[in-house]
Amino acid sequence: MRILVTGAAGFIGSHTSERLAKLGHTVYGIDNFSVYYDINLKKKNTQSIQKAGVTFIEGDLRIEHLETLFPKDLDYIFHFAAHPGISATSSFDDYLSNNVIATQRVMDAIENLENPPFIVNIATSSIYGLEATLTENEAPLPVSWYGVTKLAAEQLILAYARRGLVSGCSLRLYSVYGPRERPDKLYTRLIDCGLNNKVFPLFEGSEKHLRSFTYVQDIVDGIVSVIGKEKVTNGEIFNLGTEEENTTATGIEIVEQLLNTKIAIDKKPARPGDQSRTKANIDKARKLLNYNPNTSMEEGLQAQIDWFKDL
Repeated sequence: MRILVTGAAGFIGSHTSERLAKLGHTVYGIDNFSVYYDINLKKKNTQSIQKAGVTFIEGDLRIEHLETLFPKDLDYIFHFAAHPGISATSSFDDYLSNNVIATQRVMDAIENLENPPFIVNIATSSIYGLEATLTENEAPLPVSWYGVTKLAAEQLILAYARRGLVSGCSLRLYSVYGPRERPDKLYTRLIDCGLNNKVFPLFEGSEKHLRSFTYVQDIVDGIVSVIGKEKVTNGEIFNLGTEEENTTATGIEIVEQLLNTKIAIDKKPARPGDQSRTKANIDKARKLLNYNPNTSMEEGLQAQIDWFKDL
């Protein structure tokens, strides 16, 4: 298969690019090296995927002429590129342009091809709202700009599929952690604080939040399982994540145990739009994709600690 991964220098996009290359596919990765976080970390991710055999293209989906930027005769596009997370320093336009406009431009570039590639949209449990415990058939209730614009991007792609212009599906990912996790995310920050004697900023009430913390390789298992199942996945939405729930407090305790240290906490005001609970309902993915995440938090967090020490 000839496959393009957008957002290939990012956390999950880089892991997926590597896995696809190791499976024997011809893989192209594209990224615009957004300054949302340290570009040097993305450069390291890029070096890793290139070593795995991925051909890397630097480009911005919002401004480039995509018909000439994209490789020809693609079989698949895995669309990760987006403005992530909930950040007080990000404007609505950051989310709109990166998550909605960029996605529309991707669809414009492929809809008139004689054989358009199958597009796999990478969505998020933030689409569901404050409590992400729903099935794929229930109405989402997003509360953040991130969730709203990721839902819009998802529905853009599915609208093309419903009209028969392209084939594709959307995957809603739950609380992913592991090596290469962004520096603003929970576990990379915790590990940094634990190893470097820093104070961890904890949003008020978040220690009680429940999460389906899912190891990145378990997520990648679900993502790549779409290949070869185009007929049963076309036009569909799938939740990917573990069914096991843990509080943020439990996650902090596990990191402290693995590092054999106590992490100092600085309580911050609650963050608007933050989810109080995520619990992945994966009945559909288990049935149609044979999806079965099984990495324990202790195993996954030890791998993340080992990665962080090598940075």
